[in-house]
Amino acid sequence: MNQLDMKGRSAIVTGGASGIGLAIAKRLAQSGANVAIWDFNEQSMAEAVKVLGAVKTHTAKVDVSKIEQVEAAFKSTVAAFGKVDALVNSAGVAGKNATVADYPVDEWIRVHDINLNGTFYTCRTVAAHMIKNNYGRIVNIASVAGKEGNPNASAYSSSKAAVIGLTKSLGKELAKNNITVNCVTPAAVKTPIFDQVAQSHIDYMLSKIPMGRFGLVEEIAATVAWACTEDCSFTTGATFDLSGGRATY
Repeated sequence: MNQLDMKGRSAIVTGGASGIGLAIAKRLAQSGANVAIWDFNEQSMAEAVKVLGAVKTHTAKVDVSKIEQVEAAFKSTVAAFGKVDALVNSAGVAGKNATVADYPVDEWIRVHDINLNGTFYTCRTVAAHMIKNNYGRIVNIASVAGKEGNPNASAYSSSKAAVIGLTKSLGKELAKNNITVNCVTPAAVKTPIFDQVAQSHIDYMLSKIPMGRFGLVEEIAATVAWACTEDCSFTTGATFDLSGGRATY
């Protein structure tokens, strides 16, 4: 594992208690960062903290689809760390698999509330703080589905496409403030989110990956962690492909 330098830095990872988020939290902690995990599952957060080994840790129970909870979590994190240098938006849901014609309206709204609105709320909340400090790194977890659109997954695909667009807009807005904003677009990675997805859809996603395998959470974490460091200084508004060759643009 390559050594990254996050010493003296503090990072927030939403959805950091499991899956990709937890792998990112671990990699940031291994790089010397203070890590705040924002998640909805208190038990999972408690278990995650035990394995992080960060210099300092902080947890906040938060539903990212609720702006008031995001703002309260940010306030508690700044109180714990003094400042926030990096934000990783990993909280998300897969949503139901159904055609557009049959997609439940309430489920459509739920998926966008968490995947898109939650990312907007955290970025909005953290941006002013980073501008004041003239430093920041924001990384949003999008998806290859946001590039290509997976059939029977319109809510998830459109929410992740919107995250890519949000990343590009915010990256340009903050470009002169020493703040970079990037996103990654993983193909399917075997995490607990698979429990929300039909097996037929899992088989479809695997069939599209030229490498013939699912990604590893550690592979996603490696790229994300680098994008949280000072070394990521001239790349912003970018989309990093992590799809095993599925969508290299």
